[in-house]
Amino acid sequence: MLPAWNEEIALPLVLAELRDAVPEIDVLVVSDGSTDRTVKVARQSGVRVLDLPINLGVGGAMRAGFKFALVNGYDSVVQCDADGQHDPRDIPRLVAAAEATEADVVIGARFAGAGAYEARGPRRWAMRLLSTVLSRLVGTRLTDTTSGFKLSGPRAVSLFAREYPAEYLGDTIESLVIAHRAGLTVRQLPVEMRPRAGGEPSHSPWRAGIFLGRAGLALAVALSRPAPRFATPDHLAPAS
Repeated sequence: MLPAWNEEIALPLVLAELRDAVPEIDVLVVSDGSTDRTVKVARQSGVRVLDLPINLGVGGAMRAGFKFALVNGYDSVVQCDADGQHDPRDIPRLVAAAEATEADVVIGARFAGAGAYEARGPRRWAMRLLSTVLSRLVGTRLTDTTSGFKLSGPRAVSLFAREYPAEYLGDTIESLVIAHRAGLTVRQLPVEMRPRAGGEPSHSPWRAGIFLGRAGLALAVALSRPAPRFATPDHLAPAS
């Protein structure tokens, strides 16, 4: 699943890479109120498209995608950015890691020994603080709690179709808190981050300082909310 907002430049290359790397998977582009040719480009590539009429943010687009997956019987969902920063060749590795560790969520993690991607300034401090806090919360070492490259297994798909947060940073930080408090297992896998294939980043460098305060607020909100009620999907429930 690719949440996309005005990614007409990068999207064709990303979809072509997905076809080459993992031809067996179904691809869904969730256009988050795009005003450019994102929807047209995706449809011309022959993939499924959810065209949201307004911009909901990544969290809202992801929840729509999870609902689509649940209704259409998909057990697992891989979130991949539409800007080309994630390498589709890592998707089989995420799947293998989920199977090997029986994890419900596997994060494709920067800062875990693969690649040379590096955050700077307040953003770097915030990421380190969040990683430390969330690692203690979920009981496993996490180095990249704001990654947009994740695999969600059957139980996570069921949960996120109902509970996926739409607030700023909720799609990363709060989603991990929700998963943990629902009893799901979270793990990570080192991946390499690539430069954008095109288009403009959603956050300008001068706004990086704001990240620290917002990240802390997102975590506080996540921890203050009641634990979600988890319902096992019918096809996963044990036979009576």
